[in-house]
Amino acid sequence: MNSDNMDKPQKTKSKIINTIGKRKCAIAHATLKPGKGRITINSKPLDKVKPELAKLKITEPLILAGSAKDKIDITVTVNGGGIFGQADAARQAISRGLIEWTKDKDLEKTITAYDRTMIRYDPRRTEPHKPSRSKQGARRKKQLSKR
Repeated sequence: MNSDNMDKPQKTKSKIINTIGKRKCAIAHATLKPGKGRITINSKPLDKVKPELAKLKITEPLILAGSAKDKIDITVTVNGGGIFGQADAARQAISRGLIEWTKDKDLEKTITAYDRTMIRYDPRRTEPHKPSRSKQGARRKKQLSKR
């Protein structure tokens, strides 16, 4: 054994968790690390996120988590999709990260009971428009005249 290794203090590795959330074309990457409860989305504080409805969607897992969120800094980066698709993807990434951070089965049950898509991926997509009637929609046909 080397005496040099005994003299050096051991570095304690801080807990960092990376999670992913998806919704339609939006993909969110969340990083959770010990901190003071700061939450940033695309390097903007959560208070500055517009529209208000998207901000409320993102805060849902934080409300369900209770006091566990006060000791964690959450950084979310979202790409692709629209405003609400990005909000849903960020919400999913945050809730997955909180469950992994706390390792609490009760929190997972609470979130799943509230909304299953906060943990599980939602595979629904819009149906592609069909040729010759693409303006009206995917399944719209001309109204049939009886007389």
